[in-house]
Amino acid sequence: MTDWIRYTKSTISPDGLGPLQLAWLGDAVWEMHQRLRHCRFPMRSKELHNSVVNEVNASSQARVMRQLEPFLTEEEKDFVRRGRNKAGKGPKNVDACTYASATGFETIVGWLFLKNPERLAYLFDLLDRSIN
Repeated sequence: MTDWIRYTKSTISPDGLGPLQLAWLGDAVWEMHQRLRHCRFPMRSKELHNSVVNEVNASSQARVMRQLEPFLTEEEKDFVRRGRNKAGKGPKNVDACTYASATGFETIVGWLFLKNPERLAYLFDLLDRSIN
C-alpha cells in the first residue's frame, strides 16, 4: 500500500519549510494513505468517507503517534517536538495535548515525505501490520 510513497521524488526541500507547513503537507499525505487503504474494501462512498475521517482526525493521529514513537530516530523525534510546540490550542472538540500530538505526527509525515519517502513508507507499513 505504500509504493506510491516510495516512488515519490520531490524537488521541494523540507529544510526551508516550517513545522506547520510540514504538518499541512503531512495531513494530506496521511489522508491519501488512508484513502488508498480503504479503497480495497467494497463500501459506499459515504461509508468510505466516514472510515477515512475516523483515521485522519486528531485523536486517531495522536494514537498513531504513540504507536510510532518507539521506532523514530532522535532527529525524527525532534521534528515531532517542533510540530507539537507550534500546534496552538486547536479546535474546541479536541484537547490541546491531543491536538499537539496530532500536529507532531503530521509534521514528521510531511518532513519524511519530502526528505526520505522510503523511511515514511516503512513506518506506514509498520502501522498497517498492527492495524490489519
